[in-house]
Amino acid sequence: MSQTLIVIHNLKEWAPYYPSDQVISFSDYMNGERLRKASRTRVINLCGSFDYLSEGYYCSLLAEARGHNVIPSVRTLNDLSKRALYRIHIDDFGEQLYKSLEQSDPTQAVILQSYFGKTEDERYRDLSETLFENFPCPILEITLRFRKRWEIASLKPKSTRQLNEQQSDYFAEALGIFSRKVWRKRSKKKALRYDLAILCDPEETLPPSDKGALKRFIRAGKEMGIDCDFIRKRDYLRLPEYDGLFIRATTNIDHYTYRFAKKAENEGLVTIDDSSSILRCTNKIYLADLFRIHKVATPTTVVLYKDRPQQLLELEQTLGFPIVVKIPDGAFSRGVEKARDAAELADICKRLFRHSTLLLAQEFLYTEFDWRIGILDNQPLFACRYYMVKNHWQIYRHGSRTDSGAFDTLPIADVPHSVVDTALRATRPIGDSLYGVDLKERNGKGCVIEVNDNPSIDRGVEDKYLGMDLYRRVMATLLKRMEARRGH
Repeated sequence: MSQTLIVIHNLKEWAPYYPSDQVISFSDYMNGERLRKASRTRVINLCGSFDYLSEGYYCSLLAEARGHNVIPSVRTLNDLSKRALYRIHIDDFGEQLYKSLEQSDPTQAVILQSYFGKTEDERYRDLSETLFENFPCPILEITLRFRKRWEIASLKPKSTRQLNEQQSDYFAEALGIFSRKVWRKRSKKKALRYDLAILCDPEETLPPSDKGALKRFIRAGKEMGIDCDFIRKRDYLRLPEYDGLFIRATTNIDHYTYRFAKKAENEGLVTIDDSSSILRCTNKIYLADLFRIHKVATPTTVVLYKDRPQQLLELEQTLGFPIVVKIPDGAFSRGVEKARDAAELADICKRLFRHSTLLLAQEFLYTEFDWRIGILDNQPLFACRYYMVKNHWQIYRHGSRTDSGAFDTLPIADVPHSVVDTALRATRPIGDSLYGVDLKERNGKGCVIEVNDNPSIDRGVEDKYLGMDLYRRVMATLLKRMEARRGH
């Protein structure tokens, strides 16, 4: 289990706040007193001064030496100590971040207090959260001035001593959100053994799991002694307090989900989806080569290179029309187009090459449905047939709205053996995480279209046959891995 410590100069300074045995003085922390053994320790440094070689500076330095995850880190304190250092980071923010200042008086400085990335004025929420991601600091004073354009004039770490009563209330609320364990009253019930973070994005249009499925994951976790928390992008720094991370937001390499996976792994958390699976599955070029090497059945595939236009002339003989063209990192049928002739092929490639140096061209295999085989820990988990949208050749049709076809959910035993076997052969070289393998069935045999590292699990769809057992199997795998990581 993890522990969170709040380090302050003197325990009397904590009098205005809710009492907690996780609050300790710098003196006690320095001497190693009142520290209990934990798999991970997070330190929230609220010492009075953060100047170089001050008490606050040494608190962060000692925390890092002890392998504790501390906020603010020594690196953050060093960056904030000189404007030249933090300007390296903020110069790349772009004008969009300052749109909230358009109605502000340019003759007056705007001074904000940020508490764990939150401000009392919601207009500056995005700016505050972005600064917190780049300079994780419990209390940060942000000064903005207009010089031809709005810009950040200064960033200063502050202590709770410098807050008035209203600011103290807001700080306490922000701390409670950031580190809920500090504020949780002891339960009379048996404590759950493990803490699992479930990363999701409430604003995502097509999330991997809907609200009903997420609630079932929570329920299955509690049955097994796992305390599940929903976290969001802004909770990046909370990862060290957990034993595991379960990603239920659509993943990509150039995306915060990949950074979450990497950090979780670095902190020793059990992680699904792991960063290697995200790296491998979100790029169809990688998968195409992997399937070729391991002799996994796929549609005939050609990798197109931007600087070799002559390849397009050869595709008609290689694949025949129609031809499916894909960008390497598309999801939910986005970035996947069908060319019916040479002119359409040239137009599609011209557009898609603006986004990627390489594209994928595949022979077109029409079927009424695609198989989706869910794989977990190198074992089949669920099976669905996803049908094409009416009068369309894909499962999803994007436009003013997104339409999807019908589905069937079947027991694994009812799926042709070759389809399941091909799905397993496709995922073994990738890893042992949670995958969704999309296949066509041709002449009774499976033909892999792609492998998704973050497959959809929605209530009433993928779980229609297994019900709660699907969620229990996922949680059982996470539990087994967390126990193994802890040495049980």
